[in-house]
Amino acid sequence: MCSAVLSRLRSTARLGRVRDLLADRVVLVSGGTAGVGAAVVRSALAHGARVAFSGRRTDVGTALEAELRASGHDVLYVEADVADPMQARASVERTVTHFGRVDSVCISAGLTSRGSLLDTTPELFDQHMAVNLRGPFFVMQAAVRDMVRRGAPGTIVCIGSISARGGQPYLAPYVAAKAGLAGLTKNAAHAHRFDRIRINTLDIGWTETEGEAVTQKQFHDAPDDWAEQAAARQPMGTLGRPEEIADAVVFLLSPRSGVVTGSVIEWDQQVVGGQD
Repeated sequence: MCSAVLSRLRSTARLGRVRDLLADRVVLVSGGTAGVGAAVVRSALAHGARVAFSGRRTDVGTALEAELRASGHDVLYVEADVADPMQARASVERTVTHFGRVDSVCISAGLTSRGSLLDTTPELFDQHMAVNLRGPFFVMQAAVRDMVRRGAPGTIVCIGSISARGGQPYLAPYVAAKAGLAGLTKNAAHAHRFDRIRINTLDIGWTETEGEAVTQKQFHDAPDDWAEQAAARQPMGTLGRPEEIADAVVFLLSPRSGVVTGSVIEWDQQVVGGQD
């Protein structure tokens, strides 16, 4: 199924921008102030959506909101830290209050701090669970409640990680949380398929973002040209690009992705299980 979905995604991506895949839809992007989330915000707006986006960095969020409004977009920034379940739910409630409903949600907030099985503290473990699993759970819960209350169909896409399939030793709590997110996706999709609510996860690989640059320098003492060096080692000669991931998310949020639900789709150039 995953290969068929990706094939359809690629063929649609070239057409998407002129077709307004999300016309007249209200989209919430959780963790939409930077990186992949911000790219999803821009792509959703380009496809005709009205967009709310959340994040805990108020200065970044309000600056992005002002920039997008100045370009004529109908957009709302919601200050929220998804590590707090009340704020996670409130980000959806604020979207519904402002726009009247929420039709689609992209859950992209994430924490990538390092920890192995041997050195992860309970505090670090809890941080990963709070941001990478508990937060998405309660954003999803609040969004599905609104959709069910209205008897309306909806779509949700979670940004997962290819590392959920095993991952590197220094990502133990991150992997545990992202693997949980994959299970949540399937459980929720199964539970609400007859409500016509489609829920999928995109497991992305190594992606070049401003957050990843900070992570590489903080935890791996990476040089300034780390991205160029990393890209040269990849099969396709590049790291993942947020704007490409955003187009994939928009496709999955849109009616063009058909009946697909409960899928955890690998979006990467490494093949899990492949061996040389």
